[in-house]
Amino acid sequence: MTDVMTAPTQAGETATDDPTAAAAGAVLPPLRIGRHVIESPVVLAPMAGITNRAFRRLCREYGNEGTALASSNGASGATSLYVSEMITTRALVERSPETMRLIEHDPDENPRSIQLYSVDPATARAAARILVQEDRADHIDLNFGCPVPKVTRKGGGSALPWKKDLFKAIVGAVVEEGARRDIPVTVKMRKGIDDEHLTFLDAGLAAEAEGVAAVALHGRTAAQSYSGTADWSAIRMLKQAVTSIPVLGNGDIWSADDALRMVRETGCDGVVVGRGCLGRPWLFTDLAAAFAGTSARVTPTLGEVAATLRKHTAYLCEFYGDEERACRDIRKHIAWYLKGFPAGSTIRSSLALVDSMASLETLLGTLDPDAPWPGEAAEGQRGRAGSPRTVALPDRWLESRELSEEHRRTIAEAELSVSGG
Repeated sequence: MTDVMTAPTQAGETATDDPTAAAAGAVLPPLRIGRHVIESPVVLAPMAGITNRAFRRLCREYGNEGTALASSNGASGATSLYVSEMITTRALVERSPETMRLIEHDPDENPRSIQLYSVDPATARAAARILVQEDRADHIDLNFGCPVPKVTRKGGGSALPWKKDLFKAIVGAVVEEGARRDIPVTVKMRKGIDDEHLTFLDAGLAAEAEGVAAVALHGRTAAQSYSGTADWSAIRMLKQAVTSIPVLGNGDIWSADDALRMVRETGCDGVVVGRGCLGRPWLFTDLAAAFAGTSARVTPTLGEVAATLRKHTAYLCEFYGDEERACRDIRKHIAWYLKGFPAGSTIRSSLALVDSMASLETLLGTLDPDAPWPGEAAEGQRGRAGSPRTVALPDRWLESRELSEEHRRTIAEAELSVSGG
């Protein structure tokens, strides 16, 4: 067992699926997103209700532990990119109090990364202008990958790239605003709406032409949601088509070794990790180590996991300024943290109803702190996979890749609304 971390975790040595990695040194060069250099080519995917400031801080701390590990291996420091949960541009333009709190960052977050969701270029531009002019972000990511019905039903998320001109207009508007203060813009997308309506190659090339700093592809369609298996061959195809900017891969990265395998199989320039880090923020230590070329991996005891869960809750208390709300939030993380460990159904159920830090402390104190990392039982998929479905779309959305007159009128009304006309 090699100690490469401060409390609450320890790292154990396990073999990667690339035995030559350590000898060869760093697996990939630093990831360049415009003016930003990301030493470890890893991005925390925006996840609604998850990647708030508290969770980002936790992941960032573990990523920094990876920096120490990389340095001890003779590599340069490893720092990943941690993106906010999705911010609706309309709410940002209207300065919704909740949205203004969601875009806040810790003083030491750098780059400050915010993901925007929009369905029209005028509102997208107005929201980007707020972030740029008020110095609220160093990087803007655009969401064209969300498969949730309430988003796609409005023509947003993974439905939007189907309308080629609308996609280009939104991307171009945000890139133009970002350029005023050298703030790079990236795009995150899916393969398409379904297998009959793929958009990723057209969208990737269009985003590249509009001046984005990188594109990320989740290898599933909107119709798949999170079911089935991510199609990494699509990431390889996008990498072959988009040649002047980094291409990042996303989907089914449950471990650092999965990330290494994705890079080998697709040639991507970095990885985007979402559900794989749920209840396992130390995955960012593993990823930093893997990309630095070492096989060290984190294998925490149950006591160390409990300490991480406790810290996560404390950060949520600070984020919300409300202990009860923080405890309600941490409930959804309990099963992810305890996956594979010998914690009985009674304690799990009680933790899922926790309503104060004191009760959390009491319940965590009943766990066996010396229970070792359970290995395979704690690995693999986490989070809801769902099942394939028909994508909710605006009326007659698929009839043409151009906007209908009705939709053009809707966008014009949005522009008038934003401009105050």
